[in-house]
Amino acid sequence: MILFRSGTETSDEIKKKIRIFAILAVVAFLCLWMRIWYLQILKWQYLTGLSENNRVRMVTLPASRGMIKDRNGETLVSIRPSFNLYLIPEDTQNLDSSLDKVSQRISFDRNKLKKEIAQSKSFKQVLIKGDISREEVAFVEENNMSLPGIFIRAEPLRNYVFDDLASHTLGYLGEVSKESLRNQKDSDFRQGDFVGKSGLENIYESLLHGEKGYKEVEVDVSGRELQTLRKLPPESGNNLVLTLDVRVQEELEKIMAGTAEQRVNGSVVVMKVQTGEIIAITSKPSFNPNLFAGGISSENWRTLVSDEWHPLQNRSIHGQYPPGSTYKMVTALAGLEEGVIKPDTTIYCPGHFKLGRGRYRCWKKSGHGSMNLHDALVQSCDVYFYTIGHRLGIDTIAKYAKRFGLGSSTRLGLSREKRGLIPTTQWKLLNKKEPWQLGETISASIGQGYNLVTPIQQVIMMAAMANGGTLLKPYLVKRIEGPDGQVQKEFFPEITGQVGVKPEYLEQVRMAMRGVVNEPRGTGKKSRMKNIIVSGKTGTAQVVRMKSNEELEKGEAIPFKYQDHAWFVAFAPYEKPEIAVAIIVEHGGHGGATAGPIAGKLFKKYFKLYPPAPVVETF
Repeated sequence: MILFRSGTETSDEIKKKIRIFAILAVVAFLCLWMRIWYLQILKWQYLTGLSENNRVRMVTLPASRGMIKDRNGETLVSIRPSFNLYLIPEDTQNLDSSLDKVSQRISFDRNKLKKEIAQSKSFKQVLIKGDISREEVAFVEENNMSLPGIFIRAEPLRNYVFDDLASHTLGYLGEVSKESLRNQKDSDFRQGDFVGKSGLENIYESLLHGEKGYKEVEVDVSGRELQTLRKLPPESGNNLVLTLDVRVQEELEKIMAGTAEQRVNGSVVVMKVQTGEIIAITSKPSFNPNLFAGGISSENWRTLVSDEWHPLQNRSIHGQYPPGSTYKMVTALAGLEEGVIKPDTTIYCPGHFKLGRGRYRCWKKSGHGSMNLHDALVQSCDVYFYTIGHRLGIDTIAKYAKRFGLGSSTRLGLSREKRGLIPTTQWKLLNKKEPWQLGETISASIGQGYNLVTPIQQVIMMAAMANGGTLLKPYLVKRIEGPDGQVQKEFFPEITGQVGVKPEYLEQVRMAMRGVVNEPRGTGKKSRMKNIIVSGKTGTAQVVRMKSNEELEKGEAIPFKYQDHAWFVAFAPYEKPEIAVAIIVEHGGHGGATAGPIAGKLFKKYFKLYPPAPVVETF
């Protein structure tokens, strides 16, 4: 009986256990089935990608960026091969050990690299260092088997052939920002790509960068490429042909280089007066865009941005300066056109101009005596133009200044161009909340006070003086060519307006400008040439308020950064003008002494390359 009960209890327990095991088996198989369903149905695409990435990978092939050439086909910006060192985190078996070994011969920013690895996907390549040397390439190749996941790739690198020549105009490259990538979700750019950050590189980015290519490669477990399965080659970018002449530009860069003892800061613009083509343009101090081509180092970047003379600033379009005595041509034409003076009107200069209790000095303390318009421009008499400005009023002077393009964007085609400032009574009320004072007109009439202009505006004014009063849009690009050399687009001269001044009045001013350079008392004698007649105007722009006579007589030295700027604007030849120049030398003192000789050297170089046509005299 006991045995029977024991057997019955054993059977029930067995059945109970079987049921539990059956339920557990069902649950286990159900979980297994659900896991299989999850992996095979829901995650198949992701897992297939991982599997394929272990065997087949899509590799980006960078496009060759388009070249930039001068007007004669000389290459200014090209592409050269570079060797870049990458790693793929998923393929690197022991990351720290591999990086330790690499760092024995190759220096790189380890902290920055680890941040990029943390933010990257497993199979995405991360740049360790760009443009490594041949010795570093040899080291990596020799240790290839012990550095899984680390490899070298040959890629095109931007090359600025003449280093800092026209660097502000050409611009530089930089890594595309995360903000740009977020704003352009459909863009072909990826993190780590380089794009134009300034100058023409930035303005024509979409035309220069080309189209990337791709290839599918089979790799082994260490990420080494075994064979290429498919390949879509990249397409090179378009080329730019500029209006610049590298021969004139090189001469300009050499002139403006300065010396170890005396630096030259400022800007020079050379433009064809009949077309608006920019032949040469520079801003000093400059920088070498090659520093940016493969990613600028922190040290180099700090050096550039901490420099008190701001080498990254393009003074040609961003520098705003008082025009000084170069503005006297505008005041003279306004006086002639408004009838407040005639060419033979004489004004006596005793060395100062009195207005109420104020005394406004002429640069010549003893005075110039009786001056007509021609002599006043040749000798740059301040009192003569104080008088004209007082008669005209600030708004009338401003009207003529704006007719010559001053105070307006020239639309040169480079970013963030400054407009300068031509003050009026309304401007002062709106911006200073004060009425215009008569004494401010006196200063403004000789290009001081609130007046501000840029070098590119000054050269446009000079071109209009030379060509009979036509305002031209300046331009830097002659044409865009495809990678095969076929012309995609051409650019032509564009007239933006007329100055609206009688030809005879313009001729009176041009004759005076010729005297500035070629007459014995002219202030621009140092730009004179033997066989070509140069016409120009000097200017000295005050940086700080002119000191009193008592302070000046002490002979105290003025710190460099407070010394006056030197202007010289000119065109040549006088009979049949071809080119105009605008030169500003920061803290250079008198325009005739500092800026004038620069113009003379530039004209000499240009006319050696492009001899002017002989003038045919008519009887």
